[in-house]
Amino acid sequence: MLSEIVPAGAPWCGIVPRGRILRITDLCGRQAVDFLCYNAAEPEERYHAPNTMKAAGTIFLTTGHVLYSDIARPIFTIIEDQFGGHDTIGGCCSGPSNRMLYGVEDCPGCRENFLQALARHGLGRQDIVPNVNFFMRVPVDANGSAAIAHGISPAGCEVALRAEMDALAVISNCPQVNNPCNGYNPTPIRVQIT
Repeated sequence: MLSEIVPAGAPWCGIVPRGRILRITDLCGRQAVDFLCYNAAEPEERYHAPNTMKAAGTIFLTTGHVLYSDIARPIFTIIEDQFGGHDTIGGCCSGPSNRMLYGVEDCPGCRENFLQALARHGLGRQDIVPNVNFFMRVPVDANGSAAIAHGISPAGCEVALRAEMDALAVISNCPQVNNPCNGYNPTPIRVQIT
């Protein structure tokens, strides 16, 4: 149905009909992909990290895990995963967080990409919730310490999700250069709906 290359640092959004497969490919390796999803017909129903983590029994998502909505309905199921352990707690980068964490100005991030993509569907800031980060690791130590780790996904690494409802998928091909999630070098990805 669709195959698009999303440039480094760019947003993407699209409707994935129920039963169709959304495939995200990290073309060059070590590229984080921030992901949000919504009920396409009623976008006030959206991805809910706590429901997803509680049902999965882990903060690291992989094959078989379901992305649940705020009313505990499945939006997507991960049906194939060549990475394993996608992050649920790191959230998205942004201009304000880059200033807070790294002391840099005029350095927009995934939040700004989400805003750009969501605007196409009449959505905005109030519709951004804690997201999934595909191909990104945020290890948590036994004492609770956590930090964004270096990207390790190999070139061509893929994750595939089956839509369990007509879903709006929103992607930020992460532009972050201030931490190691992209190996300090954002690169393109491929998005397919089949």
